[in-house]
Amino acid sequence: MTVVVAYKYASNPQEANVDGAGVVDWSRAKAGISEYDPVAIQLGREVADAAGSELVGISVGGAAVASSLAKKAALSRGLDRAVVVADDATAEWNFTTVGKALAGLVKTVEGANLLLAGDSSIDEAARIVPAVVAAALGWPCFQEVTAVVADGAGWVITHAYGSGTRTVKVDGPAVVAVATDAQAVKVPGMKDILAAGKKPLAEVAVADLGIEVVPASVTGRAKPVAMARKQQKFTGEDAAAQLVAALRDSGVL
Repeated sequence: MTVVVAYKYASNPQEANVDGAGVVDWSRAKAGISEYDPVAIQLGREVADAAGSELVGISVGGAAVASSLAKKAALSRGLDRAVVVADDATAEWNFTTVGKALAGLVKTVEGANLLLAGDSSIDEAARIVPAVVAAALGWPCFQEVTAVVADGAGWVITHAYGSGTRTVKVDGPAVVAVATDAQAVKVPGMKDILAAGKKPLAEVAVADLGIEVVPASVTGRAKPVAMARKQQKFTGEDAAAQLVAALRDSGVL
């Protein structure tokens, strides 16, 4: 039994610039661990400790994901080791290819039977990668997970469901996307950061994953067309009723 956590080392969108044509410039944005991933790592650490398991981090990204800075940023959060794909070509990959690559990394971890991921990534809040990874692995996927407990060869998973929560027992491996408030995140200290630099990080080549990379390129960009305002004016004693009727006709109410 091995617990795995997927994390992303990406540029912070708060530091990116958008030009007049709507193109995002990431050149001045600093890279870091996605703000949602530490929650997943913290939960993974607790699950792994309770199960007497190793906690392994996996990531797919550019060459920077294997850098000393990225390694310390991730492993100082509580990971025992990491396995990454560090290739600048991944910047052009779509979510399907990234998900398949992450699934390939999971398969390289002996005994892996639980994959945790953050709610979304810092640069793209798509919230679909965990589902893609689950599909590639053939494992069930659960979103908005708040708790995971080992149960024999499977897991007892609590996740948001409707206006409440639901607890599900899974007899086997699973992929879970951790809710943003599932855990209180601990800030790594200098001792944690220094220790992280000594932990192992292995790189896996894209060719060794056995996946097909389907290229996709941007063929054009366009700004959304602004909707013309109706500029309706309601008068008279029943002006309020007219306004309500107009809003209902427009689907606002």
